[in-house]
Amino acid sequence: MPATTTTHKETAAEAAEIAALPDIANPAAVTPKDARELTRLFLNQLAVLEEGTHEYHYARNTLIEMNVSLVRFAASRFRNRGSGEMDDVVQVGTIGLIKAIDRFDLTREVEFTSFAIPYIVGEIKRFFRDTSWAVHVPRRLQEARVELAKATEELRSRLGRTPSVQELSQLMNLTEEQVDEARLASNGYVSSSLDAAISADSEGEAALADFIGADDHALELVEDFQALAPMIASLDERERRIIHMRFVDECTQAQIGEHLGISQMHVSRLLGRTLTKLRAGMLTTQ
Repeated sequence: MPATTTTHKETAAEAAEIAALPDIANPAAVTPKDARELTRLFLNQLAVLEEGTHEYHYARNTLIEMNVSLVRFAASRFRNRGSGEMDDVVQVGTIGLIKAIDRFDLTREVEFTSFAIPYIVGEIKRFFRDTSWAVHVPRRLQEARVELAKATEELRSRLGRTPSVQELSQLMNLTEEQVDEARLASNGYVSSSLDAAISADSEGEAALADFIGADDHALELVEDFQALAPMIASLDERERRIIHMRFVDECTQAQIGEHLGISQMHVSRLLGRTLTKLRAGMLTTQ
């Protein structure tokens, strides 16, 4: 007997028939008004269906697709946040929708819409909190930045000018130091690329990196120190001691000789021999 191929639509129709649910060919096209009524029906069935069955998956997936409009509605509130594509925000909000579907309690006298929106908004806010900041700062400062923006806008509208730190601290019930800290943390919300083109003179554009920073030539010594460390470790105890006293403690050869009980001339010969050994070792590593 040849194998029977079952299409997705046929599977959905069969599941709907078994679960006494309407077969919705395109759940995403259901109007919000119809979605509210159908959502209650599907939630009722989802509560009694066995998890893992075709019927259960049909009911759950249809609920998700029917209520994506809730996610888009919630996501529209974050359209001007300036971080991330709206498709990413909708995708994150859909996670909140799924959590709401899985956790909704039919015995509670609350509309599913009212129950789901906080879950959706919560996931979107978490997304912005975790991904939008160019530099990670503590959560309390992230929240303080939001409150600072609100307080600044309120006082600017009321006073007709930019508010002072003292005025902001009084409105926000924070110390002036805390307001300054929130202002400083706000600088970590958005960053600019070092390759970003900025206006320059008539010769053309220049990159931001052309105007900040400088070459640190001391960094070239890092490789030398890394190569030198095992060579110093291979010296005998007296040689290491002389090197340490001369270049770390900055003792004179006379002081080293007095400390070791040998002549300054002997110290000079030992130091020269040790430096020659280290210099030769460095040349072979390059």
